Amino acid sequence: MTYCVGLLLNEGVVFASDSRTNAGVDYVTTYSKMHIFTPASDRVFVLLSAGNLATTQEVINHIQRDLDYPPSDGVNLATVRYLFEAAEYVGKISLKVQNLHRDALSTSGVSGETTLLLGGQIAGQAHGLKLIYPQGNYIGASAETPYLQIGESKYGKPGMDRIVRPELSLDEGARLCLVSLDATTRSNITVGPPFEVATYVKDSISLTNRCQFTDKDPFLMALRQSWNEGINRAFESLPTMNWGCASPSNPQLNLQPQQQTQVQTQAQSQAQQTSYPGFQYGPAESASD
Repeated sequence: MTYCVGLLLNEGVVFASDSRTNAGVDYVTTYSKMHIFTPASDRVFVLLSAGNLATTQEVINHIQRDLDYPPSDGVNLATVRYLFEAAEYVGKISLKVQNLHRDALSTSGVSGETTLLLGGQIAGQAHGLKLIYPQGNYIGASAETPYLQIGESKYGKPGMDRIVRPELSLDEGARLCLVSLDATTRSNITVGPPFEVATYVKDSISLTNRCQFTDKDPFLMALRQSWNEGINRAFESLPTMNWGCASPSNPQLNLQPQQQTQVQTQAQSQAQQTSYPGFQYGPAESASD
């Protein structure tokens, strides 16, 4: 398992990934999940991967082969005109590779699926970020959903939900991604450093920064300590519990009339707040949604 995240910000795009592919008592391997393509002077693409490592490597090899020896239809990352066309192209390759090995992998009880994040820009078009599902289809990040995750995403999601917004600077986004990665490693052994973080400034058509952070990297250690201390300070400043407000068996038992009125008012307010006028689908929805 792995964890990768991308942020679509007004200033550009932030990419972050871990490097762990196996985790066990005596066997841990690491591979980079971040792949950079600059097939022409007017475009740059960053591809993050989560899932079957063999499938991912084969997909990357096919993409590079099509750049070296263009296919008969002429479609590759150097010829697509839009980022969504690049996502369609990569999705088709991914699905083709998975189908090629599906029967053999199924017999062995192994999943050959891979999920991908593709971001970057083609000159003349807006910068963007796409999540490509194993089935080959994709969704895009937006101002309403400015981040996308793949892999073991649930542990690093709370911070994203509370903090990320398109107005963040690339530096703020990079720090937030590192915090999200580090939070995931604390809860899941299958995700671990080295972490890779890269930033892309819109309209620059070149990757601005790309760094790798080991577990003992001084900056990562300082960031981790500062984040942990901040969380503890926030927890310590929370209001204290009011244990005299109600009985465990009956919330309104032994309450004075004024207190009963307050409880009823609070219950009515909560009921109104929990009505659901509709659903908003985010990046965690399945490919069939």
